[in-house]
Amino acid sequence: MPHVETNGIQMYYEEKGVGDPVILIMGITATGDVWEAHAADWSEEFRCIMADNRGVGQTDKPAGDYTSAMMADDYAGLMDALGIGSARIVGVSMGSIIAQQLCLRHPQKVRSAVLMCPWAKVDRYAASVFEHMKACKAHLDNEQFMEWIQLLIFTKPFWDNNEAYEGLVTGRKDYDTNPRPQPLHGLRGQAAACVGHDTANELSKITAPCLVIGGKDDIFTPLWMGEQVAAGIPNCESHFYDGAGHAFHWEVMDDFNPRIRAWLNAH
Repeated sequence: MPHVETNGIQMYYEEKGVGDPVILIMGITATGDVWEAHAADWSEEFRCIMADNRGVGQTDKPAGDYTSAMMADDYAGLMDALGIGSARIVGVSMGSIIAQQLCLRHPQKVRSAVLMCPWAKVDRYAASVFEHMKACKAHLDNEQFMEWIQLLIFTKPFWDNNEAYEGLVTGRKDYDTNPRPQPLHGLRGQAAACVGHDTANELSKITAPCLVIGGKDDIFTPLWMGEQVAAGIPNCESHFYDGAGHAFHWEVMDDFNPRIRAWLNAH
């Protein structure tokens, strides 16, 4: 798949499926292909577009701090380059703050938005998590770093499941052998976007239909964050899974994938 020039960078993307476009925006440290298991379902009805965010994968990784607004403009340029006037947006974690900024900065481009484990503004706890993430990236080896991320995002029932646990171990090994590892400066740039994001006083301006969805046991971006976003957006729908964490979309995929497909069809 090609790169496009957008907002001063070369941005890499992949596509799967045909139909109305859905832009899938991944979270911090992750590349667009992490959407594969979800796009495999949604691409039966939609054209799923999965890009590598600024700072990771095959997209450019400029030095310096990024912002959620900057990264939203990256996606607006991607849509322009692909000739897409408007699209449904699905963003997870850092992707959800980028999606919020797309709703605010480029409302004509957003048909609807699914905001997965979002936040409007970090508190001291969340800011420290992102600061510690940078320290872990700098001092741990790849497998140790990915294990630390897994500890943040998956809940105990997932770890206790033998098949799921084998997947976690495989994920660490795959991360260790990644031919394009994220550089520290790329993570630093993304973390700055996460910590600096603040739409708490702007959510009421969002006009696109939105769904906030997450896990009630999320320790990375706790439940109150999603509830705050849902309460701030007019007529926003919400759903929070019992017994699921930040990676709820993996932990309860059998419910999540068809739920989101149905919501996208309705909006």
